[in-house]
Amino acid sequence: MLIRPADPRDFDAWLPLWRGYQVFYKVDLGDEVTRTTWARFHDPAEPMHCAVAEAADGRLVGFVHHLFHRSCWMLKPSCYLQDLFAAPEVRGTGVGRALIEHVYARAAEAGSTRVWWLTHESNGTAMQLYDRIAEKSGFVQYRKAIG
Repeated sequence: MLIRPADPRDFDAWLPLWRGYQVFYKVDLGDEVTRTTWARFHDPAEPMHCAVAEAADGRLVGFVHHLFHRSCWMLKPSCYLQDLFAAPEVRGTGVGRALIEHVYARAAEAGSTRVWWLTHESNGTAMQLYDRIAEKSGFVQYRKAIG
């Protein structure tokens, strides 16, 4: 398996994974958000990035999206791991861990001092991995939709 930055030509192979991720979280982000997000990954002026997991046969079997942002608490940028998805047939094979470690490496290269992410409390399978490779912050997320 190869973890690599997504190429603009990967869109058609990434899209079913992105849709699978949305099904898992019971959302439909729509075509405009999907295409804008994909374009941002490939715009050097954007702090958003996508890496993909490519199986030996060339199929994409997972992705991770991350972005860099400033923090009031640190001088160096933080790295937010926003989305992580592995195709059902490869779960438990190390794809998720490899994608997260890819983000850790990119964050270190960018001078980040922290990688952080959220997951839903019902995502127990993923949390088994997360508990082994990171620490829980103890923070609870609150949000309010605006507009």
